[in-house]
Amino acid sequence: MARQALPLIDNTYTILHSLNPATTALPQAQQAHAQILKTGLSNHTHLTTKLLTLYANHHQFSDANLVLDSISNPDAFSFSALISACSKSNRFNHALHLLHQMISHGLLPDNFVFPSTLKACAGLSALRIGQQIHKLVNVTGFATDSFVQSSLVHLYVKCGEMCDARQVFSRMTERNVVSWSAMVAGYARRGYIDEAMELFDEMRASGVEPNSVSWNGLIAGINSNGYLNESLALLQKMHKQGFKPDGTSISSVLPTVGDLEDLVSGVQIHGYLTKQGFGSYACVISALVDMYGKCGCTTEMLQVFDEMGQLDVGSCNALVSGFSRNGLVDDALRAFRQFEGRGIELNVISWTSMVACCVQNGKDIEALELFREMQFVGIEPNSVTIPCLLPACANIAALMHGKAVHCFSLRRGVFGDLYVGSALIDMYAKCGRIGYARHVFNTMPSKNVVSWNAIVGGYAMHGKAEEAMEVFQLMKSSGQKPDFITFTCVLSACSQTGLAEQGWYYFNSMSREYGIKARTEHYACMVSLLSRIGKLEEAYAMIKEMPTEPDACIWGALLSSCRVHGNMSLAEIAAEKLFKLEPRNAGNYVLLSNIYAAKGMWDGVDRVRDVMKRMGLRKNPGCSWIELKNTVHTLLAGDKSHPQMTQILERLDSLGMEMKKSGLLPNTNFVLQDVEEQEKEHILCGHSEKLAIGLGLLNTRPGTPLRVIKNLRTCGDCHAAIKFISSFEGREIFIRDTNRFHHFKDGVCSCGDYW
Repeated sequence: MARQALPLIDNTYTILHSLNPATTALPQAQQAHAQILKTGLSNHTHLTTKLLTLYANHHQFSDANLVLDSISNPDAFSFSALISACSKSNRFNHALHLLHQMISHGLLPDNFVFPSTLKACAGLSALRIGQQIHKLVNVTGFATDSFVQSSLVHLYVKCGEMCDARQVFSRMTERNVVSWSAMVAGYARRGYIDEAMELFDEMRASGVEPNSVSWNGLIAGINSNGYLNESLALLQKMHKQGFKPDGTSISSVLPTVGDLEDLVSGVQIHGYLTKQGFGSYACVISALVDMYGKCGCTTEMLQVFDEMGQLDVGSCNALVSGFSRNGLVDDALRAFRQFEGRGIELNVISWTSMVACCVQNGKDIEALELFREMQFVGIEPNSVTIPCLLPACANIAALMHGKAVHCFSLRRGVFGDLYVGSALIDMYAKCGRIGYARHVFNTMPSKNVVSWNAIVGGYAMHGKAEEAMEVFQLMKSSGQKPDFITFTCVLSACSQTGLAEQGWYYFNSMSREYGIKARTEHYACMVSLLSRIGKLEEAYAMIKEMPTEPDACIWGALLSSCRVHGNMSLAEIAAEKLFKLEPRNAGNYVLLSNIYAAKGMWDGVDRVRDVMKRMGLRKNPGCSWIELKNTVHTLLAGDKSHPQMTQILERLDSLGMEMKKSGLLPNTNFVLQDVEEQEKEHILCGHSEKLAIGLGLLNTRPGTPLRVIKNLRTCGDCHAAIKFISSFEGREIFIRDTNRFHHFKDGVCSCGDYW
């Protein structure tokens, strides 16, 4: 019997010797495993536990599970080793599954298992499971263990339960710098700035000196809650007190410096980084590029970028954003293409930034092309890309493209995102489909103030004041508090339809009921409303009584209304103010010139044009967009480059003849040039919205609605002509100009002939 036991002892000793965690490689562990199976030592708990630990250390979790399952009576240490390895490898679900398995074997966790499983709960933000483990901690008597207490603090901080975290923290017998730092960062991250600062001071008073992690957590938390000046001051305090800010400190504060446009501080921080040798850190370089871009220093931004030793996708994204922020869209596109050509693995942030850049700088068609291209190269758009792209569809009334993006958001499961839903509402409203916009609004699983503002603003744009006010009441009854944008939308709706009594009610209720101080945009709506109903002098009196200096928005509203009512004296007052506020805005000069021309005051027209010529200003040409068969066509007033221009003009001439037969003559008063009547009729025929409608009539089936966007206000002659066309052709025609939507049907326009 003893002779039989000797080989078994020898085998056990040999295998134990080969399972040294410090020296055993994975192939040796696998050989030892085979030897254990061959010699029938699978039930030798000490051997299998060492093997299991080795597999876990080498991240061979499937093999480790097989070993664990082969043990008939595993002990606590078997589970402890594997749970610890899973937690260290961020395999949090597996760690919690093993805990459940351990308890089902009748084994209780100890002060080694509890920290690992609590870390797993924190990593998964699994608060409920963490609370259950906390109860188990109390039952098993480990509530006073310092490692368990620290793990509980981190769990509750990560899950945002600061009251629970504070309770555990207050009972801790050994509060080290890690626990203090976690509490400080937790309070700061959730906006409890006073509590965070008090705790930070209390930590120092207790004799625990903060480290860089403590400072960084406090700075980052304060910064993320919008306390920009405070976070910058804290960085300076950190430096003055002898703590060296590291790359994390600097990279978290540099965006704040950019937001504050504090170039002096930015340059000082840049110098500190260079002196301390942080210039090679990728996150620091990205933050520097971003800071200089926000401060409008594109030369310095490029210099920092060019000095990089190795290109990093984060820095590339920062450079593109910097160009975009400064209106250098062509430079952004060029840099983006260069990054592609150099093989940099651009990510969804890179593509989304480029899409947003194009949209923000008027390159809507390019944005749509980029969206298609990013999918072609295998980059999947996300819930940020969609809201960035949809304004491009809205800007050029690309309804079919917008619908395609809507379908994409449904397929990808991001439709429920608040900002995706709000962007869809805005897109459908601006593409003339206010009914679709309301449907999207009604089906949103949750709504915020942005969503409500989008639908109220959509109704206002379409001149549907009753619906806008109805939604506003629904908003209030739902418990959502309106903001200043909400009131701008409601007042705009009242202005579009001349509802003076309701307009005054909402204007006064802003401060009375909600404490919202009237801004210039609210005054602009009221000026427009009063002017609409012919009360120009009352509107002017309101401007003079404003608590703040009227801006270009206010004077522009008055000047536009003077055009409608032909009030020359007030027009000259408003124009003079605008010329001082916006000396380079050609539109103001053109509007005054048009008012002179409408009155036949050609000397005044010549004076304004001479001023524009001396200043090198040019009138923006009329431009209209129409989407046909998934292609957006751009038509410029007087431009004959479109391949179908001959047919378009023939169709418009034919419609003009029909108008004359019905007794409707072209209104040449809207040709603001001193030329012959026949030439005036020819000029009217070339207005861009008429060209777009002519193109639409040629390329769509009879009865199909037409949707056109124009970059300027529609003139009275075009308005009258489109009313006729809608009746004669039996078409619904939607025109969105710079002021509002016009819905033409059966010879009538939704604006009531006032816009």
